[in-house]
Amino acid sequence: MTILLLGSGGREHALAWKMLQSPLCDALFVAPGNAGTASIAKNVSINPTDFEAIKNFVLQEDVDMVVVGPEDPLVHGIFDFFRDDKALEHIPVIGPSKIGAQLEGSKEFAKEFLVKHNIPTAAYESFTAETVAQGWEFLETLQPPYVLKADGLAAGKGVLIIHDLAEAKRELHNMLVDKKFGNASTKVVIEEFLDGIELSCFVITDGKNYKILPTAKDYKRIGEGDTGLNTGGMGAVSPVPFADAVLLEKIETHIVKPTIAGLQEDDIPYKGFVFIGLINVKGEPMVIEYNVRMGDPETEVVIPRLKSDLVAMFTAVANQQLEDFPLEIDERSATTIMVVSGGYPEDYEKGKIISGLEMIEDSIVFHAGTAEKNGEVVTNGGRVLAITSYGDNFDEAIKKSYQNIAKLHFDKMYYRKDIGFDLFV
Repeated sequence: MTILLLGSGGREHALAWKMLQSPLCDALFVAPGNAGTASIAKNVSINPTDFEAIKNFVLQEDVDMVVVGPEDPLVHGIFDFFRDDKALEHIPVIGPSKIGAQLEGSKEFAKEFLVKHNIPTAAYESFTAETVAQGWEFLETLQPPYVLKADGLAAGKGVLIIHDLAEAKRELHNMLVDKKFGNASTKVVIEEFLDGIELSCFVITDGKNYKILPTAKDYKRIGEGDTGLNTGGMGAVSPVPFADAVLLEKIETHIVKPTIAGLQEDDIPYKGFVFIGLINVKGEPMVIEYNVRMGDPETEVVIPRLKSDLVAMFTAVANQQLEDFPLEIDERSATTIMVVSGGYPEDYEKGKIISGLEMIEDSIVFHAGTAEKNGEVVTNGGRVLAITSYGDNFDEAIKKSYQNIAKLHFDKMYYRKDIGFDLFV
């Protein structure tokens, strides 16, 4: 089977690494990929949202399946593009339809879906530039902290949690009127704050059946002790220690089942991943958000724990035979720690030479923001590398990752030294 994987981050390197372990995978192309995917697959210089270029490539190379890593091509409708084109309709796309992708593409759409299908979530209201005054009034009815979410895609940075009412009002104005997040914040969802501990639930569905993948917990803040600006994620662990059998049963019964049933009820074509961002509020799981693809850096700990054949699983999704797929999970703990460019998530420099990669032992290095230049691996993004390790417990896995990070170097390299700090309390 010849497969095209779309994307260029750590998530895509992890998916490529796993798919290449399958005897079903004869050739793997990654568009556009990074230095890590280039070392194991064939990178193709195509933008994941350039559907015409993708069409030409898959027909030229006789591609049998397209796996979509990031959210942008899904929100732009790549599933529908293939389904509605006679030359492409026989090629399965692993990812939801354009309407299904609105679960991530629009916070308001997601909240309406959650409420309609009685899935536990925070109370909310939506506002635009024309109704900013009503938004201020709604804020006055809530207890701090105040949660403001840009309705559209904002690269994981469109959520603000603010403790001061006056500041929350100012930020609402900044988002709606001054377009702080561009078109993503032409509409803003204000939610009640939920107090609890977060975790991520990953599900794969063929539109009818589903399998629940390992849980994970990521660390979003740039600073130690979960302080500072939000990032795309500074590290992750799997499984989640506090997700016991009771909580997992509640997640499946109250959230996963009604989500998949809701997609069917609303006639939403969906063949791919559902990433459910949850918060555990006094033992009760509630949905914070949906994503319509695997998370990053959670993919780098979830996929390595998958013992089953990933390509076989994608084939079962495409053929709507997921019910019969034997899902096997590695019982070991896994942890990943992100190494990032100095200055991230704000301004940072690219093109820094990375050294020490050949010295890594007993960990897996997934490339996130890297490129090849004159035979050297250089930085090419804010999040640069994900160092993933297994262990019989978190302590062991985390120590392995940090021991290997100590062998790496590039100018202004930064990483959090406390990933998993909250697991040993």
